[in-house]
Amino acid sequence: MKKIVLLGLVFSLFSCKEQAKTTAELAMTPNGIQINTDDTVEKESIYQFKVTDLYGNPFDFASLKGKKIMVVNTASECGLTPQYENLQELYERYKEDNFTIVGFPANNFGGQEPGSDQQIAEFCKANYGVSFPMMSKISVKGSDMHEVYKFLTEKSRNGLEDSEVQWNFQKYLLDENGYLVRVVSPRTLPTDESIISWIKS
Repeated sequence: MKKIVLLGLVFSLFSCKEQAKTTAELAMTPNGIQINTDDTVEKESIYQFKVTDLYGNPFDFASLKGKKIMVVNTASECGLTPQYENLQELYERYKEDNFTIVGFPANNFGGQEPGSDQQIAEFCKANYGVSFPMMSKISVKGSDMHEVYKFLTEKSRNGLEDSEVQWNFQKYLLDENGYLVRVVSPRTLPTDESIISWIKS
């Protein structure tokens, strides 16, 4: 009798362990599809990147730890270029509240950012008084896509979603830990209430 009880107890414990293991391995079920967590790639942070700003100075994203970040690709000759004004307004309003904007000029859409870094810097300052960090011109799509944008657009790296930069002034929102939390359409203004609510949250 003791042997039967003991065997039953061992079987019960084994079953519990197997069930726990199965639950752990199949914990993620987006859209009702079970995914083995053993195959899940740990998401990366934007803090790993060091870039160069419009003036040739090094810029380390790790210096932004603790801040919410909006990364946006910009252009000087686009119909959406007036968003620079909204971006600057947002930056001035919330820069003391652990929020910042990082702009990346890019010439990927309609050749609307043809200038040099110096020309872009002069344009931004003269026309919109831009004072938030602006980086050196890069590519945000295609075979020469910059590493920052590979991170932003690939779910296997950012842990959120795959995306494609649709046009100038697409926004990527990152939390205080440097993790991507939202992708915002180019036509959505930087001062949209949903973005402001996120900054304040």
